Amino acid sequence: MVDVTRKAETAREAVAQIVLRMKRSTLAAIKVGQVAKGDVLGVARTAGILAAKRTPDLIPLCHPLRITGVDLTFELNLRAGTLRIQSRVRTVDKTGVEMEALTAAAAAGLTVYDMVKAVDKGITLTDLCLLRKSGGKSGPWRRRGA
Repeated sequence: MVDVTRKAETAREAVAQIVLRMKRSTLAAIKVGQVAKGDVLGVARTAGILAAKRTPDLIPLCHPLRITGVDLTFELNLRAGTLRIQSRVRTVDKTGVEMEALTAAAAAGLTVYDMVKAVDKGITLTDLCLLRKSGGKSGPWRRRGA
């Protein structure tokens, strides 16, 4: 684990995403709440928040952080058959929250898959990536095109 003892605490934020590609009918069922397991997006939101908080338990060498906020947003594109999940994680700490944001997005995407796999096993989870981050010694960073 990297020693962050001498680093200053600063406000830090990271935004990550994942995209799920699925049948249009599956996405429509999610949108109107007609999935047998229940409220897909609500459960995925909870899973993402819990995953962000548990990142040090899941990813070796990640520091436990005092997370001050986690938000997840969902963008449904019925025409394209895609669901874009964005996670935004904030802290005031000595190291960044990029891994927490990525873990939140991934867990939310996996939760969606789990809840609808009975009707659409062909869902693809793709484009898991960091979109932007701020805070810390290296300052702000933004993915090109994001």
